[in-house]
Amino acid sequence: MRETVKSAQRWVVKIGSALLTGDGKGLDRQAMAIWVQQMVALRQAGIDLVLVSSGAVAAGMSRLGWTSRPSAIHELQAAAAVGQMSLVKAWQTSFAEHSEHTAQILLTHDDLSDRKRYLNARSTLRTLLELGVIPVINENDTVATDEIRFGDNDTLAALVANLVEADLLVILTDQQGMFDADPRKNPDAKMIFEARADDPMLDTVAGGTGGVLGRGGMQTKLRAGRLAARSGAHTVIVGGRIERVLDRLKQGERLGTLLSPEQCRDGARKQWLAGHLQMRGSLTLDAGAVKALKDSHKSLLPVGVIAVEGNFRRGEMVVCLDQQGNEIARGLANYNALEAHKIMGKASDQIETILGYVAEIDLIHRDNLVVS
Repeated sequence: MRETVKSAQRWVVKIGSALLTGDGKGLDRQAMAIWVQQMVALRQAGIDLVLVSSGAVAAGMSRLGWTSRPSAIHELQAAAAVGQMSLVKAWQTSFAEHSEHTAQILLTHDDLSDRKRYLNARSTLRTLLELGVIPVINENDTVATDEIRFGDNDTLAALVANLVEADLLVILTDQQGMFDADPRKNPDAKMIFEARADDPMLDTVAGGTGGVLGRGGMQTKLRAGRLAARSGAHTVIVGGRIERVLDRLKQGERLGTLLSPEQCRDGARKQWLAGHLQMRGSLTLDAGAVKALKDSHKSLLPVGVIAVEGNFRRGEMVVCLDQQGNEIARGLANYNALEAHKIMGKASDQIETILGYVAEIDLIHRDNLVVS
C-alpha cells in the first residue's frame, strides 16, 4: 500500500499549530526550514505541492503575550490578523531561500461550499500549480465566525485535497499517528499503520481533542481522511517531528497511519459527480462532440454544443444530450446558461471576443465530466 504514497504526484501537506509554534513559543522557524527543505525536494522530484498551514492564531497569541486560547470571537480574529502577517512572511522567506515562489490563499469553508467560488478557487490553484508556485493556504480566521468556533484546518486540508484532485493528503501532527489505544495511558498501544478510511473501528480509537493551541484532535484527522477519500485521495497522519518525515514517506517508508479510500481517485470523483448533484440544465451536442466524449474522454468544447436549455449558473450540474435526446454525460459547467448560449458552436479562441473574458477554454472540463 505504501506504493500509493511513492507514486503520488500531487500532495497536500497540512502542518498543525503545535508543530509550527513550538507548542506556543512563537513560530519555530528552524523547524519550518526543515519542512521547507523537504517540500522543495518533493517539488524538484516533479510533485505538485499545496501547503495548508495552521498557526496564525497561535502565532498571534505568542506575539500578543497570550498564554491561553481566548474564547471571544473578536479576540480570536485579532490574534489571527496579527499572526497571519508573521506566518506568511516566514513561509515566503524560507521558500525563497530555495528560489521557490509561494502564494497566499485565505479560505473559509463557505468558499468551498458555494459552487461559483469553488470553481474560482479551483482555477486559481490549478493555475498556480501549472506555474510551479506553491500555494500556502490557511483558513480566513479574521473574517470567519462559525469556522473559528467549530472549524479546523484538518477539514480544510481535506477539502483542498478534493479541490485540487490531490493523490495524497499528509497531515503532520504532534502525534506519531493513530494507535489502537491511547499511548499516553496504555504503554501497550500499537500503531495502526494502514486502514480503510471508512473502517468503523477507527471511530473507537480516535478519541481526544486538540491542545490549547489547536482546534483538532485525532477525530478531526480521521474525519479529514474520510473527506479526502471521497475524491479518491489517500491520507497519511504522521508525526511532523520525525526526522526527514516527508522524504521518508516519499521513499515508501512505513511511517504514521495510511488511510486508503474505497475506490481509486477517478472512480470516486465520477461517482460523486454522477450521484450527488441535481441537474440544472442541458446541453445538446453534435455528433462530433458526442464521439469526443464517449470515445476519447475529452473535455466538452463550446464548438460542439448546438442547444442550451435551463437557467444554470457557473459550477452547476448540467446534462449532455445527443440530438435524439439521449443522455451522453453530465458535468459541472464552466459558464452560466446565458454565456453558454452565446458561445455555443464557437471555437474556444472566440470566447474572449464574445464574452469579454475567458474563464476556461472548455464548457465542461473532463475532470468534472462523467460519461453515461
